[in-house]
Amino acid sequence: MTGIDLLNFSGINEENLNIVKERFDSTIVVRGDSLFLKGEENEVSLIEKIFNELIFLQKRQGKISLKDVNLVLELINSNEFKQDKVKEKLGFTPNELNNVILSRKSDFIKPRSSNQLEYFNKVQDNDIVFAIGPAGTGKTYLAVAFAVSALKNKEITKIVLTRPAVEAGESLGFLPGDLSEKVDPYLRPLYDALEDMLPFEKLEGYIEKNVIEVIPLAFMRGRTLNNSFVILDEAQNSTTMQMKMFLTRLGPNSKAIITGDVTQIDLPKKEHSGLIQVEEILKNIDDISFVYFEKSDVVRHKLVKDIINAYEKLQ
Repeated sequence: MTGIDLLNFSGINEENLNIVKERFDSTIVVRGDSLFLKGEENEVSLIEKIFNELIFLQKRQGKISLKDVNLVLELINSNEFKQDKVKEKLGFTPNELNNVILSRKSDFIKPRSSNQLEYFNKVQDNDIVFAIGPAGTGKTYLAVAFAVSALKNKEITKIVLTRPAVEAGESLGFLPGDLSEKVDPYLRPLYDALEDMLPFEKLEGYIEKNVIEVIPLAFMRGRTLNNSFVILDEAQNSTTMQMKMFLTRLGPNSKAIITGDVTQIDLPKKEHSGLIQVEEILKNIDDISFVYFEKSDVVRHKLVKDIINAYEKLQ
């Protein structure tokens, strides 16, 4: 039961578990951080469904109460344990449990399109995933959600988010402030995603302790990142050598996501985008996968799709 507050899940004096035990003949035992079921196959399967819904509720709300347990049992006992009824009463469907990436205070983050679902599955199954597509398709936001979820579940111990500090019509030299202040605007979208997923105090603590780093791509050189979730955003603005440098930073028990939009390259013409070249170079390597997003995957304001279409007509 990874990532579960087992004390809250069991309830005071195991009252949450006891109320489930009273309804069934099966044996339900908690040992350490594991929960064991023994009994008739159909009944055990039903109890597993109950616990799965309660686990989901705890991840979504941060805790569960005796009221939550009674509500799920009520759905079972009234033969209403169907997706539409559960959706109506609990705000989610049983099948959504397996697709939830991250639970927040008032809602949860999960794939919202078929390509986002493919993204989710490929990140689970591969150590390096490239997410390529237009703006607004959730590439970066979901990547950060994957990383935060892995950190919360203690699958990794560090998150590193990075972007190339490449000018898009501006020059770093003319921007005010020291180097940190100059590159901050390039990294701001990554901070925005983090702030949407973590309480400010917790995020501040993670950054102070170097559990979460948000840095320019140039600062990655020479490092080896173990037990880490590493994200390279705006990868279309990395050169071939920068892309190679980034990919070779990965250490044991680490994952990497590389996101980018090949229609928004800000590199000088003499430079070749590392994102465009990398698919041909890495296409036959196991544990590396590519996901492609389309305009239909845009999840920002409804006008974003129209804006993308309008600009495409000019090309």
